[in-house]
Amino acid sequence: MPELRTVDAGEVRIRVATKGEGPLVLMVHGFPESWFSWRHQIDPIADAGFTAAAIDVRGYGGSDKPYPVEAYAMEKLTADVAGVAQALQPGKPAILIGHDWGAPIVWNTALTRPEAVSAVAGLSVPYLGVPTRPFTEVFDALFTQKGRFFYQAWFQKIGPPEAEAEADVRGFLRKFYYAISGDAPPDAWPQKAADATLLEGLVDPDPFPAWLTENELDYYVAEFRESGFRGPINRYRNHERDFAWLQGFKDRVIERPALFIGGTKDPASTAFGGIADPIAAMRPFVPDLRGGHMLEGCGHWTQQERPDEVTALLLDWLKGL
Repeated sequence: MPELRTVDAGEVRIRVATKGEGPLVLMVHGFPESWFSWRHQIDPIADAGFTAAAIDVRGYGGSDKPYPVEAYAMEKLTADVAGVAQALQPGKPAILIGHDWGAPIVWNTALTRPEAVSAVAGLSVPYLGVPTRPFTEVFDALFTQKGRFFYQAWFQKIGPPEAEAEADVRGFLRKFYYAISGDAPPDAWPQKAADATLLEGLVDPDPFPAWLTENELDYYVAEFRESGFRGPINRYRNHERDFAWLQGFKDRVIERPALFIGGTKDPASTAFGGIADPIAAMRPFVPDLRGGHMLEGCGHWTQQERPDEVTALLLDWLKGL
């Protein structure tokens, strides 16, 4: 096990799992996960001569959990990442790796605080530049106005999404993880009416895919039973606030050496079907993209579903920096 400790990131205290010595590689998870989602990568990265560090994003696990929705704005989360990096290795830029929401967090840290970042990698979610409109407007036009369910629209309701997830944490995680994994059939994420709830129509697989054991799931369940889901879901309630903040950086690109790893069965990797080639779409905004990989048959949980392949790609990239 890595060492678990809590560091002062500036505005909040963040729990971080660390192992090894050398240049800092800081890993940032997504929804609904934990530092634990990087369990397969921490040892190999540490063994390769780096300080491997994986945080609990604010709102999760052992990190602080402020109550207000606005406490989970992208501006706050990028500041947390920069604050943790400075606490662990003062005065030195960090290598950042993020998955799911962690990917936009590290992409935007590199965009807005380039002095704090020496290189950046995103898993699952490509970087497509500063947004031209809030994402709420995008999914409203594509889904809600057409009477179709979209999970991020459901998350805009304060209260019911948390209650649904917290009523049966294990069942929620099993169904949600499975529905967008590479093991699930296409209809595991069902088409349904706009006024549905997230869990309606999702199945609890038996058995669960082998990439997440019952003991590993136990860890996640214990974390979310303790922390709840308000903080994690609050991240989805900041699209307008994030849009307004990022307009101050619309003339920038990410100039640091970068890497992208996605999955051909991950809806997030293709922006829910909106882009055919995410790697090509990234290049205008990430000119030093040194590698782009779409893992055949891989679903959303990139570094957990394909740990050996993802770790090998990360190590090759890290050693080439």
